[in-house]
Amino acid sequence: MPHSDPDPRRALLDQLDAEAEKGGGDERVARQHREGKLTARERIDAFLDPGTFVEMDRFKTHRCADFGMAEHKVLGDGVVTGYGLVEGRQVFVFAQDFTVFGGSISGAVAEKICKVMDRAMEVGCPVVGLNDSGGARIQEGVVSLAGYAEIFLRNTLASGVIPQLSVIMGPCAGGAVYSPAITDFIFMVKDTSYMFITGPDVIRAVTHAEVTKEDLGGARTHAARSGVAHFALDTEEAALRAVRELLSFLPLNNVDDPPIQPCADDPGRRDELLKTIAPENPGKAYDMKEVVRAVADDRHFFEVAEPFAPNIVIGFARLNGRPVGVVANQPAVLAGVLDIDASVKAARFVRFCDAFNVPLLTFVDVPGFLPGTDQEWNGIIVHGAKLLYAYAEATVPKITVITRKAYGGAYDVMASKHIRADVNLAWPGAEIAVMGPEGAVNVIFRKELLAAKDPVAERARLVQEYRDRFASPYKAAELGYVDEVIRPEDTRPRVIRALEMLRTKRQELPAKKHGNIPL
Repeated sequence: MPHSDPDPRRALLDQLDAEAEKGGGDERVARQHREGKLTARERIDAFLDPGTFVEMDRFKTHRCADFGMAEHKVLGDGVVTGYGLVEGRQVFVFAQDFTVFGGSISGAVAEKICKVMDRAMEVGCPVVGLNDSGGARIQEGVVSLAGYAEIFLRNTLASGVIPQLSVIMGPCAGGAVYSPAITDFIFMVKDTSYMFITGPDVIRAVTHAEVTKEDLGGARTHAARSGVAHFALDTEEAALRAVRELLSFLPLNNVDDPPIQPCADDPGRRDELLKTIAPENPGKAYDMKEVVRAVADDRHFFEVAEPFAPNIVIGFARLNGRPVGVVANQPAVLAGVLDIDASVKAARFVRFCDAFNVPLLTFVDVPGFLPGTDQEWNGIIVHGAKLLYAYAEATVPKITVITRKAYGGAYDVMASKHIRADVNLAWPGAEIAVMGPEGAVNVIFRKELLAAKDPVAERARLVQEYRDRFASPYKAAELGYVDEVIRPEDTRPRVIRALEMLRTKRQELPAKKHGNIPL
């Protein structure tokens, strides 16, 4: 007859499971909720497909005996780690638990995070970090600092091998910021998350300047001003949904292809909007995002880093179900000119797409680089070279569409044929030249204009002559620098056909340890 008492070993497991689930206890959980934040486990549940989370190191605790820490141990010790599914595809995740020692990094916490990252590298799956931490655990001293460095090392080794996404859902200060900074994309939550190296108190003590945490390192600041954050969402739930959508465009690792989704949008669709979207007057603006959406499947464009350097647009779209990375000059902002911020923003995105086999689709309408002492003194030369380097180095399929202006060195930089773009298309109104016709005439015909009886009429004639002869796409097409001049409404089917042609592209870089990008 079976014994009526429960198995004590099973009872102990149930007890430990319940204890681990509590985190820092009901009071600290309630405080987390009062601050508008979810707990670590609630975040994981909201992020992963229901019922798919498998936890690792659930019962791990710190080993610190100093400062009375031996009497204060919590199962899991400040971070929840494991793996699960996002739309049926495997990802690894760690979520710092602010209810346990403020989510601070101990040796044990670092070991848990490193184990997840090591396993993700071994099996080739993305890592998503949900950050909410008070920083290094002071009681552990250099052990905590060593733990941070171990994480940084793995971030670096994993870069370009598996996608790494960071979601800042609370404080992230001091040395802790370097791990997200190495990862591929950073998501922040407005009003509840912040990142900075030194906080307002230190800044006040050293510089006597007054600044709030939000102004110094909040989501809005980093999304629009510094460019550190690629996304700033209103709520934690919105941030986690955005992470899920971004993952839907990405391969699991650098040897896989991006996931293909069924496409109900006709690949041969021609969009009448594109016939007239670019004004005949080259001085008038239009919204390049409308062009991108007109070409993309279901007109859906997942934009990245929208508020930062808005004179260039980056993000993901699908064409006939296949993900592509989009880079586009934005003539509606600063005429689409390239400056320091735009160059760096686009360069990092191009390198990410190249690392993870995502084809690049570039829309060009660029009058050149932004002039000015501020740009020159802050290094526009080296920063502009980053974008040039990124495009030239990229071996993924590269398709370029020149919609209007492509002037000077900016023409070269924006995925021109000369830096190994595969298919270069141009609309009939495209102007490809060293500079705009007005400026070119002023340089070439300066003496003739001074001697002309009617300088205004002569200048107008010369400008039109220059535009017809040199600033049209046909000279570039004659030289093979443009593969085809297309009707704007045919852009979607032409680009899709080019992508299909390039699907099996193989291109190798010269043998080397690595290049020396102008950082």
